[in-house]
Amino acid sequence: MIHTKLVFARFLAILVLVVPGLMAMKGFLMMKDALFLYYADHGNDQVSPAFDWLSFGGGLLLFAAGMSFLGGWILFRDRKRNYVGPRFRSKTAHPGPEKQRHST
Repeated sequence: MIHTKLVFARFLAILVLVVPGLMAMKGFLMMKDALFLYYADHGNDQVSPAFDWLSFGGGLLLFAAGMSFLGGWILFRDRKRNYVGPRFRSKTAHPGPEKQRHST
């Protein structure tokens, strides 16, 4: 019973990371396709090339959302394990050893 819960929890954790990764990948491909089709239409004299802003904007939104989630998750995990430099340390958690003042 415990083993099944652990397997399910790990599967759910992987799914939570895979979905934003797939979102970011799809967004990148949408932006790439919008740029490629715009440049590909420049060689065709029968059409006037128009940039597909809707596809590019949607791709940018998906890419930014997916990468922000993944980046935030990695930063959260690294802060918890104390792998980050002083610039990215949390201000409230673990302020570190305070310097003692010596009075003379």
